[in-house]
Amino acid sequence: MQALWLAFSDIAGKGIGLDFILKFIYYTALMVSPQALPIAVLLSAIMALGNLSESYEFAAVKSAGISFQRVIRPLIVFTLLLSGLNFFFLNNVFPYATLKQKNLAYNIKTKEPSLALVPGMFNTEIPNYQIKFDEKYGEDKNLLKNVLIYDLSSRKGNQKVITAERGKIVSETGSKYMTLILYNGYYYENHKSRRGRVGRNDNMPASQAKFKEYTFNIDISSLTDESELEKIRSKSSSIMLSLGQLKDTIPQVKEKFDQFLEIRSRSLYRSVNAEKLHAVNDSIKTPNLQPNIIDNFNSSEKVQVLTNAISKAGRAASASKTNTKTFKIKRKFLNLYDVEFYNRIAFSFACLILFFIGAPLGSIIRKGGFGISMIMAITIYVIYFFSNTLFKNLAEESSISAILGAWLSAFIMIPFCILFTRRAIKGMGLFNIDVLLQSFTSIFKRSKKNADEVSS
Repeated sequence: MQALWLAFSDIAGKGIGLDFILKFIYYTALMVSPQALPIAVLLSAIMALGNLSESYEFAAVKSAGISFQRVIRPLIVFTLLLSGLNFFFLNNVFPYATLKQKNLAYNIKTKEPSLALVPGMFNTEIPNYQIKFDEKYGEDKNLLKNVLIYDLSSRKGNQKVITAERGKIVSETGSKYMTLILYNGYYYENHKSRRGRVGRNDNMPASQAKFKEYTFNIDISSLTDESELEKIRSKSSSIMLSLGQLKDTIPQVKEKFDQFLEIRSRSLYRSVNAEKLHAVNDSIKTPNLQPNIIDNFNSSEKVQVLTNAISKAGRAASASKTNTKTFKIKRKFLNLYDVEFYNRIAFSFACLILFFIGAPLGSIIRKGGFGISMIMAITIYVIYFFSNTLFKNLAEESSISAILGAWLSAFIMIPFCILFTRRAIKGMGLFNIDVLLQSFTSIFKRSKKNADEVSS
């Protein structure tokens, strides 16, 4: 429900038809279903088995010679079917729903251009314009700070540039035009000849002006067209692909990553002249060469050699530093596909893992209903979900392998499944508090006895 309300808050009041709003909510519901199913299994297992224990029906069943394993055997089969259903959702329904929801969300967002613009980067969603600004503020988030605009409406490149200290976006929902008001800025336009003769553009005049307020309208009819809402703009994201598609895409992404590494390594290899650093058979040998190569040059030659070496090393270090960010982005992009592939399989077993925690836990605590069952179910699922998210993020950052990041949360929960199931089979409590209190009592008595002996 929280996901649905948050999704609805992003599309409400933007002039979208009811049919598109219902589609958006429908796709969102399909996206969260694979996550909602495991917590539903966990909560229902705690409640059902807790009710049986609380009403002493488990005691009656055990007195009839029926074991705990036999009681939950049909539930295990049913949970296996739910795990298969969850896998079907994750592999087929979830990618399709994500594809439709993400593209629909983007298309809906562009119907309000003031909300679609992102600070700190060039926004290219608005036709014929590239807009960049540092900050977006105001009650309606329509005020801009430090605006830079490239006007491409002339179809001749970045010939028209506008800068301003402040800006304001004025647009009505469903309107085909957006008004942009700029304050305290500069206007520059480099004119080109219509005939396009060679060398004539260099002689064309350029116009520039300083303004306190400048207003112009932008045609956004292509963004407000209802037919554009169903348009698919992105379909290659890792969460939009099935396991078969991920399996085919991962080698392609890895090949591109390897090509990037090969290009960078060759560039570094050529920049330091590494191909010359190998033994060469020379018929003319100079006697009495010093072991330290630099000692074979005079003072001026030493300076020249060291200067060239420092310069080349500096350029190589600078290039490596520049490429580090690109390398991390490309590596993370590859990791996203690997992690998504293994996580789809691992998360399919979430229903089974959480059942083997919820079922024995319900029989142990002997409490049904929505009270303590709800609290325990939410606590356990939050631990499982956040640990899964944490390890996925570590795998995306290459801190751990992709397969480990997908399965580590399950490996952490499996010992608790075994522990709770064994205690439920043996009819033991969750924790033996009497043993713990008895150990503290014995320690207290021993210390008191020692104190009495010292005082006597």
